[in-house]
Amino acid sequence: MPGWSNINNKICFIYSGTKKHLGWFNTLISKVNKLKAAFLFFTLIFLIFVFILAGNNVQAQKRNLVEQILRQTSDSLLQEIVVHPDKYQVQILYTQINRDKNNLPKFTSYAYNLNSEKYFYPASTVKLPGALAALEKINNLNIPGLTKDTPLNIDSAYQKQTRVRSDSTAANGKASVAQYIKKIFLVSDNDAYNRLYEFVGQETLNQTLHQKGYKEVRLLHRLSVGDNAAHGRYTNPITFYHDNKIIYQQPLVFNPNIYSNKLKTTLVGKGFYQDGQLINSPIDFSERNNISIKNLHEILQSVIFPEATPAKKRFNLTPDDYNFLYKYMAMRPRESSYPSYNPQEFNDSYGKFFMFGGTKEPIPSNIRIFNKAGWAYGYLIDNAYVVDFENNVEFFLTAVILANEDLIFNDDKYEYDNVGLPFMNKLGNLIYKHELIRKKKYDPDLQKFRITF
Repeated sequence: MPGWSNINNKICFIYSGTKKHLGWFNTLISKVNKLKAAFLFFTLIFLIFVFILAGNNVQAQKRNLVEQILRQTSDSLLQEIVVHPDKYQVQILYTQINRDKNNLPKFTSYAYNLNSEKYFYPASTVKLPGALAALEKINNLNIPGLTKDTPLNIDSAYQKQTRVRSDSTAANGKASVAQYIKKIFLVSDNDAYNRLYEFVGQETLNQTLHQKGYKEVRLLHRLSVGDNAAHGRYTNPITFYHDNKIIYQQPLVFNPNIYSNKLKTTLVGKGFYQDGQLINSPIDFSERNNISIKNLHEILQSVIFPEATPAKKRFNLTPDDYNFLYKYMAMRPRESSYPSYNPQEFNDSYGKFFMFGGTKEPIPSNIRIFNKAGWAYGYLIDNAYVVDFENNVEFFLTAVILANEDLIFNDDKYEYDNVGLPFMNKLGNLIYKHELIRKKKYDPDLQKFRITF
């Protein structure tokens, strides 16, 4: 059938031509797809780059927020310290608190000049972990009749140790862990801390903190009694009793462990006085207490918000322990009966450096500061949770400054009044004013911290 043959030939011809055109078209499509893929690839790279820059910018803003707040003021002292942070050895850690609809807190922290490798003498701020470790030890012992209020006697069994048989500041005239903790937070009593140190023991104190993840800590000695490295490792025999019945006895305890100094240097300043003589070389703090601003901040957070702290980092405390701590951390000295204090000597701002340091006026009733401050060798440190019930403000703030212009130690010439306390006061107020205008989705329910004094 010749007709079919001609038709078949035409179909083959058309198919052959179409195939050639399709081949060209497929090549074009292939090239377009490659260009499209390349475009998408470079677009993706560009977007990733933009996101990285944006992320870095956010992190930079987080790091620099405290500095931005400091630089917004025209105050000459703050400007001097911002320009010379290393001279004043300033470190600042500020944490914002945002609540969810269930009142659970979320923390966002901002650091300024923070450096855990930079040594500062922590002074009385170590009393907070000391008090927490003492309460935890009582709870861990779990002995019937042994509580923070159980009377105790302390004996002497090693060089420079001293005894305790009574406490005239207590309502019953007897010493107890609770009475020592009260005095620690009310007026930063050194002897009270030393007695808790002796009860807990150097090894248990450090082990307790290290096991909870607070590893930037070395607590080696009592305060203001001339402890050296050896003395601090021996802690006194202690007896807890009730109605002349022994509840618990603890013998002389020796810590066999040596806690090595892991910092690059603990040499500070230009000189120091020793036995009345000026030594023209840096003072060595290698056998002194050490704790970082970060660890101080975290330990306080664990007490204020245990429900928002990982279990491993919390202390073994009872609900009554927490309420007890909140009460005496926030109490003004004039509000206490046992112990009682002269308000002329111990005003509201005694031990409350942020916002009120160096002032004599009463702290407003709507503001409570749950904190532990410290000062020695020219260093001032405060570690605080600040609450304003009237304006629904709350924040954490921890800072250190060295107020020692000539960098000579042990000469009792420190600029606490004209540098250290004014700095802490102004820093606290700057952060507080920032918090007053900061927008929050949910106002905090602060009922937990409304305490009757």
